[in-house]
Amino acid sequence: MTDTTSKAPPAHARHATSSPRRRPGRGAPPTRSWHDHPLRRITPWLFLLAPLALLITFTYIPVGNMIYYSFTDWDGVSPDREIVGLDNYTQLFTRPELFRVFFVSFYYLAASAVQIVIALYFATVLSFDLRFRNFFKGILFFPYLINGVAIGFVFLYFFQDGGTLDSVLSWFGVGGDHAWLGDPESANTSLAGVSVWRFTGLNFVLFLGAIQSIPGELYEAAQLDGASRWQQFRHIIAPGIRPVLSLSVILAISGSLAVFEIPYIMTGGATGTSTFVIQTVKLAFQFNKTGLASACAVVLLLIILVVTWVQRRLVPDDKVDLV
Repeated sequence: MTDTTSKAPPAHARHATSSPRRRPGRGAPPTRSWHDHPLRRITPWLFLLAPLALLITFTYIPVGNMIYYSFTDWDGVSPDREIVGLDNYTQLFTRPELFRVFFVSFYYLAASAVQIVIALYFATVLSFDLRFRNFFKGILFFPYLINGVAIGFVFLYFFQDGGTLDSVLSWFGVGGDHAWLGDPESANTSLAGVSVWRFTGLNFVLFLGAIQSIPGELYEAAQLDGASRWQQFRHIIAPGIRPVLSLSVILAISGSLAVFEIPYIMTGGATGTSTFVIQTVKLAFQFNKTGLASACAVVLLLIILVVTWVQRRLVPDDKVDLV
């Protein structure tokens, strides 16, 4: 009878199971993780290299050149650029024909307030369960998709003497042809109305997206408590869309100062409808006063930056917690 309990394992098994002893200081060097690698710190900058190059090339360098041109009398063609200091800015604020265009912006600023109110109303109404609401959403947003040049030509025929508007008014007993684009007041009012028709859809989509991002449980809880539609708007919708409303105000102010397409196509800046941008374009390309036009562009940029800063100070973009 053989004793199997005292049988020794084979030699190759002993070598496989036994771990070799390592002498102190003779072990393998520790592997370096990617978090400790020196390339890890510069990798994000490598990804940002292309967009930063494009941003500097097509944004900051042109802005720097524009600021430099505003201190010269360059005509846009000649290689000679004489430094004139603050003369261009002095002309801008002392010559009435140059400073008058600022007042035209008030028409478009009032129109921007009207389109924000209209867009907010329809966004609030169509955010609730309503029949054909998708159809009405498309109708409101459709004008914003149309090219601005096409809109200008369409409304040019709409406002002409004896045109579409006069024909519609004649149905209600308002007879006689009216030169809607013939005097500064009615022309600027008509052009501002066109901007309301076109850009209401943009504000509508912004407000509608913000309203739909509000949790539905809040509306259900408000309905259980007996809150009316106005109370839901006041206590739920208005606080929830405050950041988007702040953005719309900034876009409205900057847009009212930079109006170009509609008045340029419809009137070309005639009859007192010239805006700040139209005047800048004419100074640069029609009268060859690139230095003065650059000064106008710098002033417009500073006004928009100041307005944005003031708006941010008065209405800080804080996080809204409705829960």
